[in-house]
Amino acid sequence: MSRSLSMRSSMSMRSRRDLPPPQQTIEKLENMVAEGNYYEAQQMYKSTGARYIAAQKYLEALDILQSGALVQLKHGQVTCGGELAIMFVDTLVKAALPYNEETFDRIRKMYSAFPRISVPHFLGDDYDDDGQKLSEAISAAKVRSESCSSFLRAAIRWSAEVGASRSGSPELHVMLAEYIYSESPETDMTKVSSHFVRGNDPKKFASMLANFMGKCYPGEDDTAIARGVLMYLSQGNLRDANLLMDELKDQLKSADLEIPKTDLIQFIKYLLPTLERDAYPLFRTLRQKYKTSTDREAVFEELLDEIAAKFYGIRSQSALEGLFGDMFRV
Repeated sequence: MSRSLSMRSSMSMRSRRDLPPPQQTIEKLENMVAEGNYYEAQQMYKSTGARYIAAQKYLEALDILQSGALVQLKHGQVTCGGELAIMFVDTLVKAALPYNEETFDRIRKMYSAFPRISVPHFLGDDYDDDGQKLSEAISAAKVRSESCSSFLRAAIRWSAEVGASRSGSPELHVMLAEYIYSESPETDMTKVSSHFVRGNDPKKFASMLANFMGKCYPGEDDTAIARGVLMYLSQGNLRDANLLMDELKDQLKSADLEIPKTDLIQFIKYLLPTLERDAYPLFRTLRQKYKTSTDREAVFEELLDEIAAKFYGIRSQSALEGLFGDMFRV
């Protein structure tokens, strides 16, 4: 062995021995945060975590980073907590750890620690005339939403790499969809739906759509429903597309409401049974008859092209390109 290699090996072994027990570090840094020294504690969480990672003591690094994320989020330090949560996921990648229930629970605990504060939809007595407080609330909501979303997107990419599912953990997709919908000041329903569709909870998706219908602008309700159904179908998932419609109908009925009676919804109702049998001519006829309705949103045509490919083996030039491809990117 060369002298330089021997020295590096010796330094590495010394470095491992010099690392304090993780619980000692956790308690010390938790006290720093409790005293309000958020920035100093954050730098120590990051540098200490990096030292454990460099020494390949991944499990200890995960304990420190998770603790740091939870305590910073508990004290309202969203950016700090989000950074440590992402470092936690990066460590999972470096350690090549598998996706399992224990690791998912740790991710879920950090997700649950992110603040949930509704942004008011109108100016009330608590807001001054120029909307300064509302503006501050919206800015804070954007920080929370982006921080949590970045963490969950990283977790989804990791879960896909280690084989949880080709498109990532369905449970993580549902968590991300819920957070974007409930916490983002500018809700992107296409993004929300794309994550629910890659999830495993059509019932929760239906609840979100029912809630959205109660506060959206006229004409957005049937578009949101059709988008969700068509997204499921573009993945070849006829079962959950039907479940979504059935569950939404039941939930609205219990609230003495009903699914909008529009041409776009009529198209969806005809489309679902058509896809249960080998009836491409009928599928094509439906597209032609209701083209005015499906033209309301550019991506609908691409989704229908992909549905034709999935159910009838008819692939057009646009399938899997353009807006459709962007829609399902994590």
